[in-house]
Amino acid sequence: MDTRDTAEQAELRRAARRLAHELGPATVALLDDTTRRKRLAAAAHESGWLELRDDGGDGAPLASGVEAAIVADALGAAVADVAFTGPVLAADLARRAGSGGAEGRVVAFAPSLGDAAVVADPVTNETLYAIDGGEIDGGAEAYVLVPEGDGHRLGLVRFDRPARGDDHGSDLTRTLVAIPAGTEVAAVDAQTTVLTADDLAAWTALGLALTSADLVGVMRGVLDVTVAYATDRRQYGVPIGSFQAVQHLLAEARCLMEGSLSVSLHASWAVDDLPPAEARAAGRVAKAYCARAARTVCETAIQVHGGIGNTWECIAHVYLRRALLSSLWFGDDGEQLLRIHDERIGVTSGLS
Repeated sequence: MDTRDTAEQAELRRAARRLAHELGPATVALLDDTTRRKRLAAAAHESGWLELRDDGGDGAPLASGVEAAIVADALGAAVADVAFTGPVLAADLARRAGSGGAEGRVVAFAPSLGDAAVVADPVTNETLYAIDGGEIDGGAEAYVLVPEGDGHRLGLVRFDRPARGDDHGSDLTRTLVAIPAGTEVAAVDAQTTVLTADDLAAWTALGLALTSADLVGVMRGVLDVTVAYATDRRQYGVPIGSFQAVQHLLAEARCLMEGSLSVSLHASWAVDDLPPAEARAAGRVAKAYCARAARTVCETAIQVHGGIGNTWECIAHVYLRRALLSSLWFGDDGEQLLRIHDERIGVTSGLS
């Protein structure tokens, strides 16, 4: 594979980073700026980012996993509080099911956040979670998977979006909304295709690639913030960035970020260029590496900031909070390593 951007991808990367930087929250206080959030949401919508995995007319998506990952990376670097991965995943799932989809829908996940929710009854039998629904007014809808024969069809669960600040989870930039057990499952209109195991494997590969790309962006963004702080913050009359111990911490964090970028690029390319099972395997490797690296990088950033790193005066902890959700979404490093083991060895882990 050639990891170099095409001319179009390079322009998309430049534009996405510029927009996210200009409209993303530069401080914790700006997370409460309603006008800024609305401008960011409008810009993301008008740019066509949410339509990247929509049907291009021949059943294939409008854009590849690489283009979608480019945007996810840019939004992660700016901890941009706008829905992207959630709606894109919903659109991709609807395309695979032959349904036209609908704006604003997301996918409901099992309590572990590792897999899309599977609902066999007319109502949900456990609490599910809708992730990254954005600024939704009133009711919202999330896809669930309903078993049918050897595959699955799509179902819909409706839920009420809580007031901002009341949604669950530590991430201050994306929503995590609980859908209570007993919620009715409705049919999806105009669904023409039953989702096969390969469909779900390919969709999971996309989810792993996007969450990995988001983590790469988070690492890049928090390192930029931390290096700037280490350059300005002075102790004993010199910048703390001149201390060798701080330089070692930041150098190691940079290496972790660069390694994560390499493996995430492969995962995003694999989404559309490798068979579903191989693409999912590439995504699992990327997610395992990126999730583990992101925690180390974000914790290093807070350590370099010192006591201020965990206060509302510093945005470093916002990056860590975002990294925690992206790590759990589709499974963290431990979950990915277990699944890689099971798939490659051919046996499940445990004492059975």
